[in-house]
Amino acid sequence: MCGELLDHPLITARYFFPRAVPLRDPQFVACGDAQLACWHAPASAGQKTLVHFHGNGEVVADYLPDYARAIGDLGVGVFLAEYRGYGGSSGIPELGKMLGDVQSLYRALGLEQEQLVVYGRSVGALFAVEMASRYPRIAGLVLESGVADVLQRLQVRIDARELGVSDEALAAAVAARLDHRAKLRDYRGRLLVLHTRDDDLVTPEHARLHFDWATTPHKQLIWFDRGGHNGLLACNFPEYLDALRNFLNAL
Repeated sequence: MCGELLDHPLITARYFFPRAVPLRDPQFVACGDAQLACWHAPASAGQKTLVHFHGNGEVVADYLPDYARAIGDLGVGVFLAEYRGYGGSSGIPELGKMLGDVQSLYRALGLEQEQLVVYGRSVGALFAVEMASRYPRIAGLVLESGVADVLQRLQVRIDARELGVSDEALAAAVAARLDHRAKLRDYRGRLLVLHTRDDDLVTPEHARLHFDWATTPHKQLIWFDRGGHNGLLACNFPEYLDALRNFLNAL
């Protein structure tokens, strides 16, 4: 029931903003009834791989080539994960199925948990936290402008009555699959939370929640004074790279 409700067509239509953008040389990952058009620059011997889940309204192609090259220059392999219906992927964005796709993405990488650094931006935090929950021995988790309170973000666009359920039923469905407090409770690896103070879409409270919910002693919250929700990198790229470099070097 929970998965079926999260896959409701109204959630797909109101919450996700897919764009069809072809990708040169994708790595396709089979996920049941969808093929995800991802991109992979494998790590060199001894390097970890950063698995990147982008934000809503973005596609993998937006991060090529400049971002992927800059991250690779930090000494990691780069895997840019795509979503159903986004970029060159088939299927449609159904939240419950997208959470399940995390397992297929992990298997496609063919790497041990300890070799991975998982990164989620904005809505990508849902899938990054899911991966950290399923594979808690990953080397590191980075949440940039990440959504922590998923129910709050859904309720901005959808009334439970439009789904044919009560507020309590929607809350229960979200809690069953998207309880970030519970998922972060058992994660003991390193955590880096990045957020701008002026984010008026995914407000700074989400960053505080992620940081406070994490029980790992190896956690850091970095605030940026410039840029809003979609401007953290554009307005702070040198400082951003320094923060990420320091995090990766500590793994």
